[in-house]
Formats: sequence, C-alpha cells, structure tokens
Amino acid sequence: VPDAQATTIASPVIALVGNPNTGKTTLFNALSGLSQKVANYAGVTVEKKEGTCHDQHGKLLRILDLPGAYSLSARTPDEAILRDVLLGRRADT
Repeated sequence: VPDAQATTIASPVIALVGNPNTGKTTLFNALSGLSQKVANYAGVTVEKKEGTCHDQHGKLLRILDLPGAYSLSARTPDEAILRDVLLGRRADT
C-alpha cells in the first residue's frame, strides 16, 4: 500500500503575470476572497502575495499575485521578484 503522503500531489500554482495596473490584484482578490490594496496607478503591488481558491471540481489552487512588469530584465526590485518566481529561483513558490 503506497504511503498516502508520498502520493499526495501538490496544489497547482497559478501566477498572475502582466504589465502594471492591468487588474491582476483585482482578479486575485476576486478569486481568493482576500482584500489586497488596489489603486489606479502602477506600482501598488511590490511583493508577491499568495492566496488560494478551489476549481470547479473542488481542487485547491494556489494563486500568486506578482508585481507588474514591462520586462523580465529585472531593472527594478519588483521585476526581480517576478523574474525569480517565474524561473523557480524562490524557495517560497
């Protein structure tokens, strides 16, 4: 009999990625039920936020709200967070 913990599959992770001020945090709040700050100017989300929701079958999903970026060249700390999450360089994702 296989060990139940060994066969448990980690929850899928959905990263919300895009340019600044395009509604990523609004979508994150709607899906997760959280209330992260939103505003009609760029640069409000400056660090990774994490929440959860369930899909239509009840499976738990992890949602990451990432800072907006125009580039993956990481010229700013916000862009570095986005780049590092997407490349799997952060242990907390």
